[in-house]
Amino acid sequence: MSSTTAIGIDIGGTGIKGAVVDLETGALLSDRVKLHTPKGGRPADIVETVKSLLQTVSKNEGASGLPVGICFPAVVKNGHTMSAANVSDKWIGLAAEKLFEKGLGHPIHFVNDADAAGYAEGQFGAAKGVPGVVLLSTLGTGIGTALLNDGILVPNTELGHLQIDGVDYETRAAFSAKERDDLSWEKWAGRLQKYYSTLEMLFSPDLFIVGGGVSKHHQHFLPLLNLQTPIIPAVHRNNAGILGAAALAVKNRD
Repeated sequence: MSSTTAIGIDIGGTGIKGAVVDLETGALLSDRVKLHTPKGGRPADIVETVKSLLQTVSKNEGASGLPVGICFPAVVKNGHTMSAANVSDKWIGLAAEKLFEKGLGHPIHFVNDADAAGYAEGQFGAAKGVPGVVLLSTLGTGIGTALLNDGILVPNTELGHLQIDGVDYETRAAFSAKERDDLSWEKWAGRLQKYYSTLEMLFSPDLFIVGGGVSKHHQHFLPLLNLQTPIIPAVHRNNAGILGAAALAVKNRD
């Protein structure tokens, strides 16, 4: 078994995807398999879907018995999911890592999805080799964040929930808010300006990285921001969770 190869699985509110990852390069060594997240997002249903996905991915040559990392949209502490985003409330306080290990018959490492994405950018993407404090934010249904200091992950930051102007600011600045309020790029950038200026004041970061699907349109909004800190798009948008989950599985096994 190679310690430079692992399987990463990314559980989202609408889809679950996974692949075999080369941890030296960040390349996928198999096709990326994607299945729909079961309606309601209940634990038992998601475990069954992940089991099916893992069986498909494990059919690749040499993939049987590889370390498995799984990322999920929740605060994860000691293998327990302490919150739930776009999935069933039954996840709150659940011993998720043990549940998956029992259901899959395989040891796994369980991690927050934004943390996995941030770690992937640190290992294989926009934050690779960047010293100091790097803040990754994913702009989607909500705002996920990952904080790296000299490449070391500080887990479960949840900075999308900062209170700004008396509101949980992901409700104003996430990409879903742009769509909900039918905002122009310029109007949305005004909200992002307030969000990133607050992060800048609190953390004095050396680099901001912006991920999420909308980051492929970064030219429409990142140049509109006026910050002291460089702000750049993520490299690994759709595969970041897979890469980070796989890399953290090996890191935490060693």
